[in-house]
Amino acid sequence: MVNFGKRLMADQLEEWKEYYINYKMMKKKVKQYVQQTQNGGRNREQVLKEFSRMLDDQIEKIVLFLLQQQGHLASRIEKLGEERALLMEQADASQISELREAYREVGIDLMKLLRFVDMNATGIRKILKKFDKRFGYKFTDYYVSTRANHPCSQLQQIFKQVGIVAVVGALSRNLAFLQDHQGNFPSIYDHPSITLKDPIIEQINHSVQKLTHATNLLQFIGQHALIIPEDMHSGSEDLVDDQSYHFMSLLLNLANTFLYMVNTYIIVPTADDYSVSLGAAATVCGVIIGSMAVAQVFSSVYFSAWSNKSYFRPLVFSSIMLFLGNLLYALAYDVNSLTVLIVGRLLCGLGSARAVNRRYISDCVPLKTRLQASAGFVSASALGMACGPALAEPDHIVRENSVNTPSSDSGHRRNSNLEDGLAQPFLIDAKESRDENGEDNDENEEDPEDSHKPATSLAAAYRLLTPSVKVQLLIYFMLKFAMEILLSESSVVTTFYFNWSTSTVAMFLAVLGLTVLPVNVIVGSYVTNLFQDRQILVASEIMVLIGIAMSFRFTSHYSVPQYVSSALITFVFAEVLEGVNLSLLSRVMSSRLSRGTYNGGLLSTEAGTLARVAADMTITAAGYLGQNSLLNVTLLPSFVICVASIVATFCTYNSLY
Repeated sequence: MVNFGKRLMADQLEEWKEYYINYKMMKKKVKQYVQQTQNGGRNREQVLKEFSRMLDDQIEKIVLFLLQQQGHLASRIEKLGEERALLMEQADASQISELREAYREVGIDLMKLLRFVDMNATGIRKILKKFDKRFGYKFTDYYVSTRANHPCSQLQQIFKQVGIVAVVGALSRNLAFLQDHQGNFPSIYDHPSITLKDPIIEQINHSVQKLTHATNLLQFIGQHALIIPEDMHSGSEDLVDDQSYHFMSLLLNLANTFLYMVNTYIIVPTADDYSVSLGAAATVCGVIIGSMAVAQVFSSVYFSAWSNKSYFRPLVFSSIMLFLGNLLYALAYDVNSLTVLIVGRLLCGLGSARAVNRRYISDCVPLKTRLQASAGFVSASALGMACGPALAEPDHIVRENSVNTPSSDSGHRRNSNLEDGLAQPFLIDAKESRDENGEDNDENEEDPEDSHKPATSLAAAYRLLTPSVKVQLLIYFMLKFAMEILLSESSVVTTFYFNWSTSTVAMFLAVLGLTVLPVNVIVGSYVTNLFQDRQILVASEIMVLIGIAMSFRFTSHYSVPQYVSSALITFVFAEVLEGVNLSLLSRVMSSRLSRGTYNGGLLSTEAGTLARVAADMTITAAGYLGQNSLLNVTLLPSFVICVASIVATFCTYNSLY
């Protein structure tokens, strides 16, 4: 396996040799610093200052050359533009063809410059990682946050390709104009959806897209965990990734997510009445709802292991378990057994394939569309949460001495969808879906294979969790806990305070879920273009905290407007928070947690499941204090956990890139 230092020497252009990062010198300096600090010759503060200065000098050299080359390209395009203006009056086809080739030559030189930026960005990333590893010091966080956020930042020139993208735009516009020398070709700016079918421009766009995802500052670094794979993908590898991805498979995955959430929440409006009809207290609904989450704690592990080999078969098994679970849930009333009811929900939990749903998006969806797929996952979940209560048939519930099977039909429909999807490549080997190059193995500091091996146990996975990852998992736990409290106790709370009927509760929950879809569109299309993900994260956390605080009953009178508005704020911003949280989690998590049984999807699924279990247990326990105290007692843990997550977010804020 060729290490990065040798690859840099082999791939660099001879005429630009002096402008590349001097990776070999920097690596030797890091080794010297380690020896000097161990011998007491230098203290850590001196080393940090000198290393910072050296890296600043290297980046300045790269940036000044980059600006110089951009200027040369801009001058060539300007001269070609003058020639184009003269040729348009003559409309000479042969000269126009020559001019088009001249523009393409500029494009070829631009691709060389893109490769130059790519190699240097990789060198900066690797030398920072090497320094952190050898010193056991989180220098990267300090360096990136101070250099990137400074108004005179040179680091931004490497990680924000504004000048390069402007050159690409000029090339694209002029080549598009020359395609039709009558000038009838629509402008790329007026019609951004129109793509120019030119091989050079297509290669340039692919290179820019790859470079943007590889060096975007927001994706650059997490605390001790790189946000992108350990090495840059080659263009061919990117193409393989695109080819292994099939949109219909993603839709099938999202459909399964939707149906599972319908199955989970279809019982919420009627669980309290069902438990009463079987001779238990209304607050036992927490046990009924939470039993599915308890089983999910265990099912997530074997589903995660199964997804190492297949995505399709686990989903088929999930459908069978859900069908059997729903069947027992329906039969519980006929046999008058709370035990049968809970066993049915446990079987539904054992059929929970959420780990597979997440894993598919993480493993098989290309990086450039993963954020949209993540938003789709959140939206499908939200829509399922909305449709579940709405699909319940409250007029035939326990009060009428009849219980329908809540979602046995969903299991059938899921099987049908999966059978229809057999032709689609849902059976994907994890090794095929992700291809990562080796870690820099200079000086045999570590075994490249070991640095890429997936975690083999929960303990090993836990050791890979950096503070940033732990905070994101805490946030995920918090939002799932708050949402479960809101949804699971809604029937009991609204019946006690407002005397709502089951159908009213069902419609309320349905409306809650449906509000998420337009909000996600707004956030995904506009807000994410204006603010960083970490800024949206903090704002969403604060809004969730406000929603929880508004939900408390402060006086003897608890009004419907107060409950509805607070529930709306909590639910909507918790869903927004989930989308941003999942996106950030995939970035700050170690690449070793992107595959294997104990992967990031499993950890997040377990965190969410434990949150639901804890929330449902809290509801059941609070029920012993009486329904009058239920609301405030259950909201207090949500409030405390939310405050803790906000504090933790600010503590790791600079590492959330």
